[in-house]
Amino acid sequence: MPAKSKSQQKAAGAALAAKRGETKVDDLQGASRDMYDSMTEDELQEMAETPRKGKPEHDSD
Repeated sequence: MPAKSKSQQKAAGAALAAKRGETKVDDLQGASRDMYDSMTEDELQEMAETPRKGKPEHDSD
């Protein structure tokens, strides 16, 4: 599923980095921690690679 906002995409990227062992899981906070716990690496990859152009900074939903 593609990211709906830039902030969601950034959180997915942080969670993906932790999932791959590139950063520490303990450094994750908020949405990125929730994404780490509930999504697979493939799901995070798909969300993180969503093009940013035209995306709002935050999702209004």
